[in-house]
Amino acid sequence: MKTVAAATIAWLLGAVWASGQAGSRPPVPMAEDVFKNVQVLKGIPVDQFMGTMGFFSASLGLNCTDCHVDESGGNWAKYADDNALKQTTRRMIRMVTAINQTNFGGRQLVTCNTCHRGTRKPNVMPSLALLYGSPPPDEPGDPFQQAPGQPSADQVLDKFVAAVGGTSRLATVSTIVAKGTYKGYDDADTSALEMFAKAPGQRSTVVHTLSGSSTTTFDGREGWIAAPETEKPVPLLAITGQDLDGLKLEAELLFPSRIKQSLTNWRVGARMIINDREVQPVQGTATSGGTATLCFDVESGLLVRLVRFSESPVGRLVSQIDYSDYRDVSGVKMPFRWTVSWLDGRSVFELNDVRPNAAIDAARFAKPKAGQR
Repeated sequence: MKTVAAATIAWLLGAVWASGQAGSRPPVPMAEDVFKNVQVLKGIPVDQFMGTMGFFSASLGLNCTDCHVDESGGNWAKYADDNALKQTTRRMIRMVTAINQTNFGGRQLVTCNTCHRGTRKPNVMPSLALLYGSPPPDEPGDPFQQAPGQPSADQVLDKFVAAVGGTSRLATVSTIVAKGTYKGYDDADTSALEMFAKAPGQRSTVVHTLSGSSTTTFDGREGWIAAPETEKPVPLLAITGQDLDGLKLEAELLFPSRIKQSLTNWRVGARMIINDREVQPVQGTATSGGTATLCFDVESGLLVRLVRFSESPVGRLVSQIDYSDYRDVSGVKMPFRWTVSWLDGRSVFELNDVRPNAAIDAARFAKPKAGQR
């Protein structure tokens, strides 16, 4: 499952931002409309259902075929087949839900990860190696309040805008057309990558592999994934709800002069260390109540990490993007490399050819018709 399409799905499964999109949309299919034998996780969109599977994978240290029948690899229909692990999982979902409802007023404070911590069998004995070993690295992402003694969010965000070139210079770049490479978690080789972006917040990325092209698009209002049949459960996977809001924020970060308007209730946390660099975490809240955490290098002011999560029936679906290799493009600094990490994989995107203000056909952001990719 750690393929290009799974990578793109998990890349989008994460943070929570309200997009405030007006107008009616056709209803998206629910998990039980697409997959057979869905018994507990009904009533959630397909993209959230796929992210929930990633939560199980990360919490128990298993991959998709560990939990499903062996024949499920490359065959979406076989994922419906029952086995002992799936039956146990259903019981555990009900158990955890009951614990939260009975003890925490329905708040999701206990999840699979609470006990399993990446292992199939929970360890009831404390780890002495962990107790006396090196402390784990800082993991930003949990919601926080404005920390005392820290600068205001406006100060940090203004420094970031200045670091990438300033408002006037950013206003001179309206489109970005780029080429580069993509490498998925289990890929032996890189694949060709194309990216098309238009201010203020449209973006389409296309990964070309031997099995076909996988395209992830946000047109300013809607988002979707079109990929080879072996890589996706439906012909055109709609990105919905909180995940759509996350895709919107990522697109806006390519033209960050409006960053302050992308979220509300900005607050600044205490400084922390990421990759031996001191960073300033800044959080914002969406209309939906979701949280995004942006970590800025204290010295340079540049964005080095974005952490986001979305809620699911079983726990937070967290992902992060690490930005690096900032280069000057027409007086604007932009990252030429970003690494996307999520609950069951990691992908690396690298650019080698970036053209600002190049013409982009509107069809690049148009939703494919049925049967098109």
